Amino acid sequence: MKYKYIIPIIATSLMILSSCDDNLMEWGKDPEHGEITGAELPLALVEKISRYEPLKVYSDFSLGNGIGISLYMSDAAYRKIVNENFDEVTPGYEMKHGAMVNAKGEINFTNVDAFIAATKSAGLKVFGHTLIWHSNQNASYLNGIIAPTVIPGSSGTNVLDLTPIKSGTFTGWARNNPGKGITTVANSGLTSTSSAIQLASSATSSAAYNLQLTSPNVPIVTGHNYEVSFYIKSDVAGKGRISFNASLNSQYPYKDWMNTGTGTEAFTTTSSWQQVKIKLAPGDFKTGSTTFQFNLDLGYLPNVTYLIDANTLAVVDLDAATGPVNLVSNGTFNSGITGWSRANGAADALSAGTGAANVYEGTGSMKVVNATSTATEQWRTQIQTTFTSALVAGKSYTISYMIRSEANGSVRCSTTPGTVASYQGDQTTTTTWKQVEWKITAKGGETGFGFDLGGAAGTYYIDNVLVTDGTSSGGGPTAPITIEKTDAEKTKIIGDAMTDWISKMMTHYKTGVFAWDVVNEPMKEDGTLRNGTEGDTATDYFSWVKYLGKDYAVTAFKLARQYGNATDKLFINDYNLESRLDKCDGIIEYVKYIESKGATVDGIGTQMHIGLTTDKDKIVQMFQKLAASGKLIKISELDIRLGTATPTVAQQASQAEMYQYVIDMYKKYIPVPQQYGITIWGVSDNAKEHEYWLPNESPNLWDANYVRKHAYKGTADGLAGKDVSLGFSGELVKP
Repeated sequence: MKYKYIIPIIATSLMILSSCDDNLMEWGKDPEHGEITGAELPLALVEKISRYEPLKVYSDFSLGNGIGISLYMSDAAYRKIVNENFDEVTPGYEMKHGAMVNAKGEINFTNVDAFIAATKSAGLKVFGHTLIWHSNQNASYLNGIIAPTVIPGSSGTNVLDLTPIKSGTFTGWARNNPGKGITTVANSGLTSTSSAIQLASSATSSAAYNLQLTSPNVPIVTGHNYEVSFYIKSDVAGKGRISFNASLNSQYPYKDWMNTGTGTEAFTTTSSWQQVKIKLAPGDFKTGSTTFQFNLDLGYLPNVTYLIDANTLAVVDLDAATGPVNLVSNGTFNSGITGWSRANGAADALSAGTGAANVYEGTGSMKVVNATSTATEQWRTQIQTTFTSALVAGKSYTISYMIRSEANGSVRCSTTPGTVASYQGDQTTTTTWKQVEWKITAKGGETGFGFDLGGAAGTYYIDNVLVTDGTSSGGGPTAPITIEKTDAEKTKIIGDAMTDWISKMMTHYKTGVFAWDVVNEPMKEDGTLRNGTEGDTATDYFSWVKYLGKDYAVTAFKLARQYGNATDKLFINDYNLESRLDKCDGIIEYVKYIESKGATVDGIGTQMHIGLTTDKDKIVQMFQKLAASGKLIKISELDIRLGTATPTVAQQASQAEMYQYVIDMYKKYIPVPQQYGITIWGVSDNAKEHEYWLPNESPNLWDANYVRKHAYKGTADGLAGKDVSLGFSGELVKP
């Protein structure tokens, strides 16, 4: 099913129509129930339908219903219909990744736990739906964990000249004990284009100083704090330290420079990049010192090759001028969002963002939520602040900021007031932090500026806002470094996320859910496997197969079996199998492939969202093909659309006939041992139940007022294998 919610309207009661025509008309006008939609069935048929038992009475297999958890839990009348008529329920949305996983990857079981307890007490089983799908994911979280790593630029002035390192001359640097060699290697740093210092220890290396690179003299300003930092990795497990010359009170090993609390200055390295950072306080320097040197000592272990990213090796004067004066009083949001306010869109949310993913640097960011967008009218959502002084006509200014969004979005800046406003062109935003810079020439009299975020709905995080005229002195912060993850890293990260999700779901519901859609909608319409390049731009779209390959379903089924029960029924599920027989063939072949890789698939679900014009011959052929697979077969999401919310009597009769036909063919062509059951998707035709799924339609067994339709009879007769009403005694009302 392509839409996420099943939200039926709250029903007040389930009434059976009387035989009195006047009463029928008055009932139709009752504001408690709403207006009757569609043509009214003949009263004799209405009475006949009213005499039928609940649907499950006529079924020899599991009869299910796709429902909305919230309505089931909150409305007694709706719950009564479900409890009386069905054996099993499938939550339409609430058990999916997008509904249960938060921004940190944590699973909230609360709502589903309460639902399972309620259905269990009613004698209903729950069919788990669904573990792995390309829709209804917390895509923001999943994309976030494979997003590029953004390393903030230094917050102070880097006083270390790296030109000799990047050029490979090492002028001013001393390679005292070079081991197998200390060189500069291109395209080996944190990014694909950055250089790195390569240091290789010898076969006999056993002491820290056996592999040593010493910096030039670094100037000291009395009273200033400094920070030495760099990113490092090694081909095998390694060990290193930073030591200092005589300008410091503690060279080594008398101070715990790494803040490990162990009294040692050493750090360890692995094949992954990690940051080493040491802070030097004024008291660490000997009185009268004007310079200091540091040593990179990596000779502890033999035959280890280290890489240090040349762009991130820095000695930062934390107390030096950090660049031009910011004309915005609060651009870091470390202490909240004071000085910023809403404009226009009254519903805009404005609050401080927290959490590692939502803060670029420091302890806070500005979070802005645009709940609705109106085309490209950016001005409808505005967050504004005032400058510390008005802009001067003809003078050049630069506005820069860091921004990310929970999904792809859009932003622009504009100055205020409107009489002298300038407008930045629209800038795209993604889940990755991005630096945006806007240069303007002032018209004169601009007193402030803001962010315009009305063009695309979503949640945005803004940090490090800087407005400057560029005339102040100081080196300023260095640019951020963006590190893309490799394909192998993404595969591992997403594989771990799948393991975490499936293992926790199966373990948590091991005693409450015994059948699952493990993989949902894996096939394209032509019967080939989706590969993640289908181009879905929905904010909750995430393709597992794109990162895990064809075996993603193999892994999913193995995990579900490993962490669930050996007797759980595990299904693969897809739609249009009755209209695209090549797709039906494709899913059967994919099941064979999954099992060839050592996983077990118990059943195949065919959704069957169909209409009156669906080819009946193809329905038969589909069931024949599915039966030949030898697997359990489930009609997993059956509904029959009519193309209108106000069907005629003839359309309702045709719908009833189609429901009965589908059930008849299922029972005829699927051998009894392979008949898992049938799930009807949704309860009624009420508009709110179809807000997201088949709007302005009438595909279900109860009408908009929770009254049984002709389709109820067709379904019951199909389940029973006969016209049940032929056995009714007594005289029916004449039309």
